Amino acid sequence: MTAHDPSLASGQAGDTRPHAVVIGAGFGGLAAAVRLGARGYRVTIVEMLDEPGGRASQFRQDGFIFDAGPTIITAPFIFEELWALCGRRLCDDVTLVPLDPFYTVRFDDGQEFHVNGDGSAMEAEVARFSPGDVAGYRRYLAESERCFETGFLGMIDKSYPTLFSMAAALPGLVMRRAERSIHKLVSKFIKNEKLRQALSFHPLFIGGNPMRSSAVLSLISYLEREYGVHYAIGGTHALVKGIAGLIAGQGGIIRTGVEVAEITVEGRRATGVRLASGELIPASIVVSNADAGWTYTKLLANHPRKRWTDAKVARAKYSMSLFVWYFGVNRRYDDVAHHTVMLGPRYDGLLHDIFDAKRLAEDFSLYLYRPTASDPSVAPDGCDTFYVLSPVPNLDGDADWSTAAEPYRKKIQAYLEATLLPGLGEHVVTSKMITPLDFRDRLLSVKGTAFGIEPVITQLAWFRPHNKSEELENLFLVGAGTHPGAGLPGVVSSAKILDKVVPHASAFA
Repeated sequence: MTAHDPSLASGQAGDTRPHAVVIGAGFGGLAAAVRLGARGYRVTIVEMLDEPGGRASQFRQDGFIFDAGPTIITAPFIFEELWALCGRRLCDDVTLVPLDPFYTVRFDDGQEFHVNGDGSAMEAEVARFSPGDVAGYRRYLAESERCFETGFLGMIDKSYPTLFSMAAALPGLVMRRAERSIHKLVSKFIKNEKLRQALSFHPLFIGGNPMRSSAVLSLISYLEREYGVHYAIGGTHALVKGIAGLIAGQGGIIRTGVEVAEITVEGRRATGVRLASGELIPASIVVSNADAGWTYTKLLANHPRKRWTDAKVARAKYSMSLFVWYFGVNRRYDDVAHHTVMLGPRYDGLLHDIFDAKRLAEDFSLYLYRPTASDPSVAPDGCDTFYVLSPVPNLDGDADWSTAAEPYRKKIQAYLEATLLPGLGEHVVTSKMITPLDFRDRLLSVKGTAFGIEPVITQLAWFRPHNKSEELENLFLVGAGTHPGAGLPGVVSSAKILDKVVPHASAFA
């Protein structure tokens, strides 16, 4: 088992391998630990929360099991690589089941668009809304595949340490017209407004505004179709537990409930971390899976920085935040899908309110997650586990979440009762909310964002905080705030980039 008690860290006593400290046990930090272990390092992860997972933590309440964060699993081969590094198979520890449909998009008038990987079925869905758009849909998918080749295969696990390295990627980005938005790309091929929304909302899953996120992100449509959308039995946290087991098998340690106060520095070299308790943990290299802005402005607050100064971090464009209501009910809603995207009466206008005006609108769009559709084990018998997520402005906005949370939850409950979950209020038996304040205070995210720096064209690749820090030697960054960005494939791939920028442990022997 992985050591979750600081007193067990002595389990590494006598291990003479060069030491790597990883700050944060989110997916990025966990994946980084596996890759560092495979490259000869003795690894210690220090995590402020009481269990691994970060945004992907899990909690139990009144017999219900809730995934706190990411729930949509694509590109399982990215996880399979981690298990292969340890001589194991993903299926040895985690059961992934494919979903069909992948998700349902429900429009405000009650119409539904069902997304799956069957080409004929998808064309039939498109034809239900707009027969004249079927040919355009085929052309859009062809462009989505080209964007996948450019933006995923060509960039996701590449390091961009210099402008010259970024220049090498520019021809492909220019060819794909990466400067235009995904909504504009979809609109080029599709005339029906509902279909435009159903095919362009995906950047919201990684903190982006579809009206300005790069058209290259259309790659998600191809990624889903080619590799499917999956669910891990027991919840997404089953992947967290599985990776923690890999780390333990490598001799790594996860210390939970310990807060890092600063990254220690000697000259221009990271030398370890100092915990809030005062304990010093020396290391040959330091990898931060903390929010990139937090890493530079808080963990390196006493170190002069050339690029990621406090002012530059403050000036960056940030993603939206989230309001999430977790609830369990003492009945089942068997006609509700595993994943449902509920689009509100406005699209562009709501996105403007969230990202630009930063005001909490009267209307909303929602993502409803019902894992019990595929896995009854996460709720008591005859019950359903849910969470509903609403994109909201980050803490630059006007909402006072200390008073706004409960009225907002009630509005969402009323909307769900009137649409997919009749009688909901009579059946809720357990409930919990998180707001942008939780992202700021519990997850240490700048401005309470849910996804870090916004994925706009001027904040991608070289323009993001680098995986190999520009500020210090032997400091590296993984997670949503660095390249390639948010979402499970991006976060886990940020750790793969370490194989290219972190020296093998033998360099420190």
